[in-house]
Amino acid sequence: MAVLVTGAAGFIGMHVAQALLARGETVIGVDNLNDYYPVALKKARLAELEKSGGAFAFHCVDFADETALDATLAGREIDRIVHLGAQAGVRYSIENPRAYARSNLTGHLNILELARSRRVRHLVYASSSSVYGANAALPFSVADRADHPVSLYAATKRADELMSESYAHLYRLPQTGLRFFTVYGPWGRPDMAPWLFTRAILAGEPIRVFNEGRMRRDFTYVDDVVTGALAALDRPPADDGSEKAGGNRTPHALYNLGNNRAEALTDVIDLFEKACGVPAIRQLEPMQPGDVPATYADLTEASRDLYFRPRTSIGEGIPRFVDWYRRHGAPIDAARG
Repeated sequence: MAVLVTGAAGFIGMHVAQALLARGETVIGVDNLNDYYPVALKKARLAELEKSGGAFAFHCVDFADETALDATLAGREIDRIVHLGAQAGVRYSIENPRAYARSNLTGHLNILELARSRRVRHLVYASSSSVYGANAALPFSVADRADHPVSLYAATKRADELMSESYAHLYRLPQTGLRFFTVYGPWGRPDMAPWLFTRAILAGEPIRVFNEGRMRRDFTYVDDVVTGALAALDRPPADDGSEKAGGNRTPHALYNLGNNRAEALTDVIDLFEKACGVPAIRQLEPMQPGDVPATYADLTEASRDLYFRPRTSIGEGIPRFVDWYRRHGAPIDAARG
């Protein structure tokens, strides 16, 4: 039996697939390789996965196209799914909302239907800290209400959680939703702050500092997120009527995966300056639509149920990312001009 990983050419998807392969799993990866950011980066990630040999099979397919998805997976035995594919990005959801409806809503429904029809043992899917909106209570707990999204991206992720709950209720489909908090690290996304800051600082260009720097973020190193995701995959919620993390009584749990620290943005920039060896040119700007002033993960449930304990501080993680960027990210930037 194989594990299906959607978004396998994506940042977190590549790392999760790599970890599954390292422990001897057979992995089927799907991704549509869209051009939201450079396809060259996605292909480079796939090249890393293909080094694992025959245990990894990749298919370029859009999981929002149910006909194409079903045809691609026909005859393949799948017993678990890690659904990490999505249209990412808070700000881009304002510019191109229909891309989010297709990938994050229709696409999530297609994965739910696939899981139901195949009777998989467990579906683990990516949610986001964005579902908490501008929640003033810190840290964010999975027990908090998440009914006031401040971006369409956040709304689609919360809708995914609700659709998953309905399938857990109707079909007793075991599922776990993971609310990721600002994941960063090697092979990360070019639209996120670590890449943007590193590229600009090394090039002597200004970095955009939103809300004039009065922001705090829970930065989570990708290796820690992978550990949490695999721990979740190995522990399907029981269909026993007990209350799960997140408050559901179906076989559906929700967990925060963060670093349990709300880092001041100004301190984070200081660390990038130190790792790059160059001072940043800080261009102070107002808060952007869809942004929130702070994120901070309460890990009570993830620690209790998944034994999740993040191990990588930003003091360790940021230099690792900058080192990776110099070797791998900078050539990608150079190639795209």
